[in-house]
Amino acid sequence: MEQYGIIGYPLGHSYSASYFSEKFKNEGINATYEKFEIEKIEKISEVITSHTNLRGFNVTSPYKEKIIEYLDELSPELRKIGACNVVKVTYKGVTPFLTGYNTDYLAFKQSIAPMLEKHHKGALILGTGGAAKAVNLALTELGLKTSFVSRFDRPGTVNYKHLHADDLKEFNVIINATPCGMFPNTTECPNIPYEGIDNHTLMYDLTYNPEKTLFLHKGEQRGAVIKNGLEMWLLQAHATWAVWSSNK
Repeated sequence: MEQYGIIGYPLGHSYSASYFSEKFKNEGINATYEKFEIEKIEKISEVITSHTNLRGFNVTSPYKEKIIEYLDELSPELRKIGACNVVKVTYKGVTPFLTGYNTDYLAFKQSIAPMLEKHHKGALILGTGGAAKAVNLALTELGLKTSFVSRFDRPGTVNYKHLHADDLKEFNVIINATPCGMFPNTTECPNIPYEGIDNHTLMYDLTYNPEKTLFLHKGEQRGAVIKNGLEMWLLQAHATWAVWSSNK
């Protein structure tokens, strides 16, 4: 029986286990999907050695960047992004060979592209982690000027405290690529000047639990077009299985 799973910490918010377990059952695929909740990335070696028929695993926070040093090969998009959310495991004899991919990037690009209009020229990406890096590549390829927003003063980023309402006129696509507002912390939202939002603003939250985060609710109240990350998640899940089931 083939084995698949997801690594991260914590994993309470992940829908991957139920999605793939149901998929395997409905489609008669002889496989299992497990949660590998590891407190340190170094424990990935134990996961791999203790699952001798492991064929692939998803990677979620906080390991999308840290997993890279454990990979034997990187896909072209992963080399550009520097963050991995899917690993395919093949074997050279009995030795596991790990190839990393990023299916978040294309899934996000496919999800947001139909929503973009001519007045969408710039995008604020809230967060600087692995998901934010995938979002950045997608938006750049779609022709938008991007700017990362962080709680910390870092080169190439804007601190939340330096954001002004006028900035949201120029950067009127706002992507929440942080866990802020995710269940169970549903009363939280990113600290941006919401008064700068209007009906020319597009707001996209990679979170899909709850269905409408406080971030999206505040934007909707001011006339923004909003979308959560469920479609993106489904698109990346389909792409993930395509990677795992490929003979390449």
